[in-house]
Amino acid sequence: MMRQSRLFAISALIAAALLSLYVTPSQAVSAKDVTNISDTDIALPIIHSGETPKYKRVVALADGSAEIIAALGYKNILVGRDIASTMPALAQVPIDESAMQVSSESVLSQSPDLIFIDSNTSPATALATFKQSHIPMITISDSYSLGAIVSKEMAIASALGVPKAGALLASQVQALHYPNTGIKVAFLYLRGTASIYLIGGAGSGADSLLKATGFIDVGAAQLKLPFNALTSEELIKLQPDVLLLMTKGLVSVGGINGLVQIPGIAQTPAGRNHAVVTVDDSLLLSFGPRSVPMARALRPLLIAAAKKSA
Repeated sequence: MMRQSRLFAISALIAAALLSLYVTPSQAVSAKDVTNISDTDIALPIIHSGETPKYKRVVALADGSAEIIAALGYKNILVGRDIASTMPALAQVPIDESAMQVSSESVLSQSPDLIFIDSNTSPATALATFKQSHIPMITISDSYSLGAIVSKEMAIASALGVPKAGALLASQVQALHYPNTGIKVAFLYLRGTASIYLIGGAGSGADSLLKATGFIDVGAAQLKLPFNALTSEELIKLQPDVLLLMTKGLVSVGGINGLVQIPGIAQTPAGRNHAVVTVDDSLLLSFGPRSVPMARALRPLLIAAAKKSA
């Protein structure tokens, strides 16, 4: 329980940091010398089960729930979403939050017949208003790993009354499994502008992606916490073949040139050979329907990067 609480707190902090970070086009140029998966590279897998949902006007405030509803094939019932659901396919669905706070006025103006929330949905006054308005609210659990996606997708599908669609979507996660490559990868969470330098360990979320796609997450294998202070001693001990980062994380430290100046980076095979792969910040740890196609796209990029260290 303590470990889950710690992971939740760290993940919430990271989510807030992702939303607050702004990168100008000129800054983004410094990340172009590495292989990157952008938000627009990964299409949303959409299921067509032929089922009719029980609800016609849904506000999805639970993190990732709007994307799941769209993947189930029912984007047409979405009338509102949370601020973190940024994928282009949802651009026409109104955002019902400002600075991570739900606007009860916006939600009520959309006349929803169902609202999805999670443990982060706030403020409490807005939730009380929805309850007083007799609008059904369903709490959806958070997902911080590939395995957790299945239960989240099934819960939303069940609430909508489309179990077949849920099973079809969840089967994509269950089918994701590749043989072990033996390649050692370290996930680094970096926010140079905020002096945040972390190594992903067991429970970071990246560990589940790397395991499913056939890589050794050296941080998860040797470090106990989901996120650990990045020190030169730890990096040199881990000796990763490849470094996995979020796109804006690399930009925040000045691109590859800035990355290798961080103590310990240049003393690893990945650092010496610039074997780095980045994934869009809103995508890497999103743990939703696009996680599966993203993981499939990530595998050959990590293998190619590892060849630089061979």
